[in-house]
Amino acid sequence: MVQLGNLERSVMEALWDHPEGLFAHVLAAGLPSQPATTTVLTVLMRLSNKGMVSRERVGRAHLYKATAGKDAFVAEAMRAALDEAGDVAAAVQRFVGTVTPEVAAALREALGERGGSRP
Repeated sequence: MVQLGNLERSVMEALWDHPEGLFAHVLAAGLPSQPATTTVLTVLMRLSNKGMVSRERVGRAHLYKATAGKDAFVAEAMRAALDEAGDVAAAVQRFVGTVTPEVAAALREALGERGGSRP
């Protein structure tokens, strides 16, 4: 499971909010903590190494984009958490007992679309 630090998460949130991509200096200026552009560039390189960010040369700078949407990241985190559960059935039961009716409906719909197929 990919763990994100606070600044990494802030950077990813900004990139998910701007699917067209952002330049590092624009990203740095828009973050609440106002980190230096060089700090943001370091974080972007780490995220790139994790496969979460791509970059495209535009003039003398790079445009950074998230390689997948936030939903894909959350889904992977959920899958990884279940992989670590000692008792998957118990973990799922406990999780299902805590979700809102809207989340329960989304789970039912997703499982219905999957049908009886096995991985």
